[in-house]
Amino acid sequence: MEKTFQHVNYLWDKKKAADLGDDQVALFLYRSNILGADLRITNYGGGNTSCKTIEKDPLTNEDVEVMWVKGSGGDIGTLDRDGIAGLYTERLRNLKNVYGGLEDEDRMVGLFNHCIYDLNSKAPSIDTPLHGLLPFKHIDHLHPDALIAVAAAKDSEKITREIWGDSMGWVPWQRPGFDLGLQLEKCLADNPGIRGIVLGSHGLFTWGETSYDCYMNSLEVIETASEYIEHKIKEKGDVFGGQKIKSLPSEERKEKAAKLMPLLRGLASSENKMIGHFTDSDTVLQYINSHDLERLAPMGTSCPDHFLRTKIKPLILNLDASEDIDDTEEVLKKLEPSFAQYRQDYKEYYEKCKHNNSPAVRDPNPVIIIYPGVGMFSFAKNKQTTRVASEFYINAINVMRGAEAISEYTSLPRQEAFDIEYWLLEEAKLKRMPAEKPLSRRVAIVTGAAGGIGKAIADKLVKEGANVVLTDVTEEALQKAVKTYKKDQVSAAVCDVTIEDSIEKAYQQACLAFGGIDIIVHSAGLAISKSLEDTTLKDWDILQDVLVKGQFMMAQKGVEIMKKQGLGGDIISIASKNGLVSGPNNVGYGTAKAAQQHMSRLLAAELGGNHIRVNTVNPDGVIVGSKIWEGEWAEGRAKAYGVAVEDLPRYYANRNLLQEIIFPEDIANGVFAFVGVLDKSTGNTINVDGGMANAFVR
Repeated sequence: MEKTFQHVNYLWDKKKAADLGDDQVALFLYRSNILGADLRITNYGGGNTSCKTIEKDPLTNEDVEVMWVKGSGGDIGTLDRDGIAGLYTERLRNLKNVYGGLEDEDRMVGLFNHCIYDLNSKAPSIDTPLHGLLPFKHIDHLHPDALIAVAAAKDSEKITREIWGDSMGWVPWQRPGFDLGLQLEKCLADNPGIRGIVLGSHGLFTWGETSYDCYMNSLEVIETASEYIEHKIKEKGDVFGGQKIKSLPSEERKEKAAKLMPLLRGLASSENKMIGHFTDSDTVLQYINSHDLERLAPMGTSCPDHFLRTKIKPLILNLDASEDIDDTEEVLKKLEPSFAQYRQDYKEYYEKCKHNNSPAVRDPNPVIIIYPGVGMFSFAKNKQTTRVASEFYINAINVMRGAEAISEYTSLPRQEAFDIEYWLLEEAKLKRMPAEKPLSRRVAIVTGAAGGIGKAIADKLVKEGANVVLTDVTEEALQKAVKTYKKDQVSAAVCDVTIEDSIEKAYQQACLAFGGIDIIVHSAGLAISKSLEDTTLKDWDILQDVLVKGQFMMAQKGVEIMKKQGLGGDIISIASKNGLVSGPNNVGYGTAKAAQQHMSRLLAAELGGNHIRVNTVNPDGVIVGSKIWEGEWAEGRAKAYGVAVEDLPRYYANRNLLQEIIFPEDIANGVFAFVGVLDKSTGNTINVDGGMANAFVR
């Protein structure tokens, strides 16, 4: 009978493991992935895992032991063979002969490359010797909340003995590196038979003869610590000193957060534009509403993986949850001094702790922002990074709760934290990261994005690095579109652009999901091709409502957010050649498109002082893949031009100067030209029509 766990997820699937046979590397990767799937065990990018196998040396054909370990910058939850390093274990251990002490740590990382067995290896991480100097076939180095709580508690070594007796080792805090590997080796030699080692203020090492044994050992150690902490919390009663303030109701929290996020985003983007994330989970609310918040938050986090992503401490807003935040100027008067003080504190921390060769000071703005009674915000360079920062701070909250229940929470000394944050090896890792894409750090909202031109525009914006809020009137089509993207790339909101409240809710979703808005693309549309006599008032009204009123309300509500942010922005209207050219049977559609075009010029003239650019893309003849051609419009145009419906794509191509068929992707390229290239252009029009002389704007 399999053991049951209350505080971790047992995810080992015997059938899946059996399908992997005796492939120890595959089993190690499987173990890594299921460990990484539980955020209580380790967070994105945190921890590392390994296994050791016997392989044939390609030069001697002799059997040699090879260690396979997570490479630098990887994530165990998504780890695959491309993300691991394979090293000769003996060569790695022989580095002890040339190690020159703590001052030699950075040089040792370069020497890891001399130990490479697999030429396709990922760059070995700083933790490589921690695995290599231990003899076990399978090893997990994890950052479970419960274990870090033990590791970060006052009297951590004593508590470790109290929980596990002589079955667990304990090593005091030390920056990761070769010497820490030596300390683990010594701890094992001094305590033969132990099942793992607690690293002070850091995490856990566990091992096993097989991948399954290692997995079970890790889960059992974490479960034991979790049970101990749960018992201590019950004994203590009030966690974090009890509740100081009461949370707003859920909907009010989200409404207030959505209103505030553009302001916070603007302030947090004083040096680099940031993407936001919001959470109001029960764990967060218990902490941010407590009596102990103001004591614990300034102390900072303990685990290096935590503060590398969250900064050393959060910013607590001096706003009351019940106060009105609709007056932007008044709210800014309260917020700006807090942000200024935070930046000053960070710069002083840097100046006090820096070394002669320290990298330049980084962005001093807060990553984690706490609003008691409402929730927690995070801001970073992209959605994944800001979401992960939020998750790591939740881990830190769990650590604080556990450590406070056990004895007393302790954080790393500021100098130790700085030496990790500004480690030259960490700086080198940052410099190895791929260059940001043109639209990175920008948030777009696209109407009519479930298909056709709107979907092509959303695809292009995402491809170029933007986060996109997809909107459409049909939930089913919208969810189908969302499934074509990866996690953290998009969000979605059902939105009828003819209804003000629907638009407001879509923008609220944009603010909650990403922090605000930078690009508005009004692509929602429909087409009705009728003569003057056949055009009904219903036809006229729906064209005006969707195309013109929809554009007006999308701009009006979006600009309100853009002005709060103070970061400028782009508004792109997808109009049509028909707004410039007079054609038969087109009075309703052509008039609406002309109104869209002139509205864009008017808005460009009005909003230039706010650095909000307003431009127009005019498609023509987009038949293949366009939703408007699925109905009566195609039949109407075919009748007007005297051709068969199936001949329309070639008819439209033959009438343009380039004789090209125009696709939705071509319109998307026109949008990208405005938002990704022509950053000093406003009030302009790009025709994407293959060249129609009668539609030339100049």
